[in-house]
Amino acid sequence: MSVFSTVILLNRVEGVAMKRYGFVAVVVSGLLAGCGPKVPPVNAPPTAGPVDMDRYMGTWYEIASLPAPFQEGCVATTAKYEKTFDGTIEVTNRCLHESFRGREREAKGTARLDPLLPDGSRLFVSFFPFTEGAYWVLALDAGYRWSVVGSPDRRYLWILSRTPTMSKSQYEILKGKAERLGYPVSKLVLTQQPPIP
Repeated sequence: MSVFSTVILLNRVEGVAMKRYGFVAVVVSGLLAGCGPKVPPVNAPPTAGPVDMDRYMGTWYEIASLPAPFQEGCVATTAKYEKTFDGTIEVTNRCLHESFRGREREAKGTARLDPLLPDGSRLFVSFFPFTEGAYWVLALDAGYRWSVVGSPDRRYLWILSRTPTMSKSQYEILKGKAERLGYPVSKLVLTQQPPIP
């Protein structure tokens, strides 16, 4: 998911009031791509090819990720993508802090297609004005049941699923895909997700 920036925003909805709260919403931007040129690195990995953004919408559960400071202490991590009436893609990343009973952290942002390859496999995600980070779909199930996404510099990687769990065999297959693309999969950390009722 989950993908967030170096800027810390503190928000929490309580009743109808919006309060400043100890929530870290670190936007993908600064950490994934910085504010430099949008041209990918020379050795950037290939993407999954055309992505049907309508099918990609909805909730994704994080199965595993490379450690990232902005996700420290997160469990039950999800990312939700929604198209608004004007075609904007809204992104909502959520997790619970340290336990399934922990406080909810939430980061809201927007995503746009990379104009250099507008097939849906390369996005720029922003959770804060004037900064955005690269979010690449590296592998995608034909039925949109799982997805492997990461940053083109290979610092960040997420294995996502439409369900909170994934079979060990499927997980190993996706790890293998990411490894062949040059990601340090030995550092992947499994994400705790609550048991299915």
